[in-house]
Amino acid sequence: MTPLVAGACWIALYLAFVLAPLFALLAGTTPPPGGFRHELAIALGFAAITMMAAQFVLTARFKRLTLPYGIDVVYYFHRYLAVVALAILLAHPALLVASNPATLRLFDPRTVPWPMTAGVLSALGFVVLVGSSLWRRRLGLEYDAWRMTHAALAIASIGLALAHVHGIGRYVASPAQRALWLGIGAIVVALVVRVRLVRPWQLRRMPYEVASVVRERGDAWTLGLVPKGHGGFAYEPGQFAWVTLRHSPFAMREHPFSISSSPAASGRIEITVKELGDFTRTIGTIAPGETAYVDGPYGTFTLGHDAARGACFVGGGIGLAPIVSMLRSLAERGDPRTLLLVAACSTWERATFRDAIEALLPRLPGLRVVHVLEEPPPGWTGEVGRVDAALLARHLPRERDELEYFVCGPPPMIEAVEHALATLGIPAQRCHSELFDLV
Repeated sequence: MTPLVAGACWIALYLAFVLAPLFALLAGTTPPPGGFRHELAIALGFAAITMMAAQFVLTARFKRLTLPYGIDVVYYFHRYLAVVALAILLAHPALLVASNPATLRLFDPRTVPWPMTAGVLSALGFVVLVGSSLWRRRLGLEYDAWRMTHAALAIASIGLALAHVHGIGRYVASPAQRALWLGIGAIVVALVVRVRLVRPWQLRRMPYEVASVVRERGDAWTLGLVPKGHGGFAYEPGQFAWVTLRHSPFAMREHPFSISSSPAASGRIEITVKELGDFTRTIGTIAPGETAYVDGPYGTFTLGHDAARGACFVGGGIGLAPIVSMLRSLAERGDPRTLLLVAACSTWERATFRDAIEALLPRLPGLRVVHVLEEPPPGWTGEVGRVDAALLARHLPRERDELEYFVCGPPPMIEAVEHALATLGIPAQRCHSELFDLV
């Protein structure tokens, strides 16, 4: 099955899941119509709940699900879909009140049955959940604390929503309707158990040890991790893993990092981490001998085994990590094809992978490197500024339409480079990008 067909099948399954409660309304005895706006409000409420339940599937890291798109795209879909689901959810009470203003009294917890209060609390929980996620950095929420709160709010809110539906009971009168909602609840419970208990238990049985800690340019560190008592996992150059350090895998303190090494038979992997966020500011204090837990590999930002005449890599800052992994793998193969690397950084001294790239040049005769600096040193004769269409046109080879393109870095840079490649007439199917800013 091709990725396009697989992707279409997953989208069809998603739509079937979201719309299933609406079709279930037609099964068995349904309550008398309450007017178009009232019935639309009920339908929107059901759709919003199933969309929120589907969010648990999207973040469960099913590799078969993420394969057609890449896990970064699935996580971005999860983020924006939450906004859509919240808008649909809020339209549910708004339409109920619009169809009958007397419905406002149902929002007073002192005078209404508990199922109504459960519904109100569920909606408030989802508002806080989505709002705190969209504005986490603006609110100054520490990543690990936010992540634990996010999970707790999601579980509580979906539980209250399902209690609201079952408690009212008017629209789940038939056996088919009750079975459907019980099934949705069972799916959510199974996913929570899988993600929060089963997977951490599996990771705890397959620990890694920090074998080396190397300081790099630009406030970055490379950690070498070796498997303890197992063979590790196979991965493709360019993929990433979720890594837990100084905590149990049950503690929900894992972070996604690109693998910067090439695949090795020993199972050893290397991750290069920049001191940027709450956790990464302390990465330099990690010492050899400490235990790590690694969940991977993930991602579709890989070379593959295509017959392209060569490749162009465009990376910014720490976004060069998966690209360096690809280049190291190509060097080990002795790949003779045309390769162009455009490496963007703020200053020459902060170019994290500068030394690693220079070490690869003798092993990759087809590789040409273009460094682009925002603040060049005195006497700099290379490229300055940002990567745009004019810069790429100056350095791409004549056969540029036959290359594969790999872009990784901050989202604004990726967007600009993708636009530049489109301007140069590069086919979209030859352009691959990874948004490493997942949260």
